[in-house]
Amino acid sequence: MNLIYADNNATTRVAPEVREAMWPLFTEIYFNPSSMYEPARKAADALKNARKEIARHFNVVDPRQMLFTSCATESNNTAIFGAAKANPKRRHVITTAVEHPAVLEVCKDLERGGYEVTYLGVDESGNLDPREFIRALRPDTLLASIMHANNETGAIFPIEQLSRIAKETDPAIVFHTDATQTAGKLRIDLRGEFQCVDLLSFSGHKLHAPKGVGALYIKRGTPCRPFVIGGHQEESRRAGTENVPYIVGMAKALALAEENRDAEEARIRRLRDRLEKSIEERIPNVQVNGKGAPRLPNTLNVSCHYVEGEGMLYQLSDFGICASSGSACTSGSLEPSHVLRAMNVPFTAVHGSVRFSFSRYNTAEEVDRIVEVFPQIVANLRRISPYWDQEKNAPRADAASILPVLR
Repeated sequence: MNLIYADNNATTRVAPEVREAMWPLFTEIYFNPSSMYEPARKAADALKNARKEIARHFNVVDPRQMLFTSCATESNNTAIFGAAKANPKRRHVITTAVEHPAVLEVCKDLERGGYEVTYLGVDESGNLDPREFIRALRPDTLLASIMHANNETGAIFPIEQLSRIAKETDPAIVFHTDATQTAGKLRIDLRGEFQCVDLLSFSGHKLHAPKGVGALYIKRGTPCRPFVIGGHQEESRRAGTENVPYIVGMAKALALAEENRDAEEARIRRLRDRLEKSIEERIPNVQVNGKGAPRLPNTLNVSCHYVEGEGMLYQLSDFGICASSGSACTSGSLEPSHVLRAMNVPFTAVHGSVRFSFSRYNTAEEVDRIVEVFPQIVANLRRISPYWDQEKNAPRADAASILPVLR
């Protein structure tokens, strides 16, 4: 049975070209880039060139504005805690109710320390209303941290507009965006449309580089205190020997992402749309979460009413199909998705969501196999559901009345 991997928003396979670019850093150029002897200069040069390539990808002139970390979670922590430490007089933060836990949990920690946090809501399609953002801005606002695209639904937020509003309101407000799901997928120009963004986080393993490497763009002049201390690396902004092989791999992955990007984006979007259309045609009482919002081309989040997502994932796995119910960082929880709850997805559907997310390695044949298998899985689960009328292939007439008892 061939494996069908459709969970690329959780992580991606490492591209062969990335492995090839990394290999010499493990076997020949394994030196500490901070060491003073001659052989270590090759490691330092590899690090320098990778930093230049990553900066170029985001149209950043000064590569020193790219800070290397272990992952996007560390980048987010560094951005938010670092901004808070750098400006302790301001005690208000703006974020959204649908952020990744790597942002939400940091904001909750700030609240425990006496900060006020405004959590912006979204509509039923997952859209963020810029007018709510404007109303949330205050004279003591320290930071706005708003993701570029949601990891569960793929909904894209208007970062260009929101960051500009923040800076026009008060240039001292620091604007951070978590671009973990968009780096390498969408064009991000930090001197163009994103010029008002001060801090931008991303990681390598979402774009066919290895796990264990990430980066934080810090615009020159942005107040951000070090989060990891104890060494002089990264211009004393992040202590610890740089993970040179993985940084080189991330640079190579971003370079690969630029090759035929428009054509590849269109191909992946066709795969996603093909699956979405087939599911809507073949499965009754199904909804596409985020359909009314601009979305990443690779992401499809569907809720099948009156079915548990966990059961669908287990059965998909039995067929060799890897999918997800949302954030990989919270997949061990039985709680419904905080993103879908914020979107007011009905109780009958909030537990029955499945996310399919594609990459350059997915094929039309794989989508056809999902189309073949998934409707039957849903039908089988509904057959044993207490809420489903099998004869009518519809919810039981009294389903709504018995649901509250079982909440």
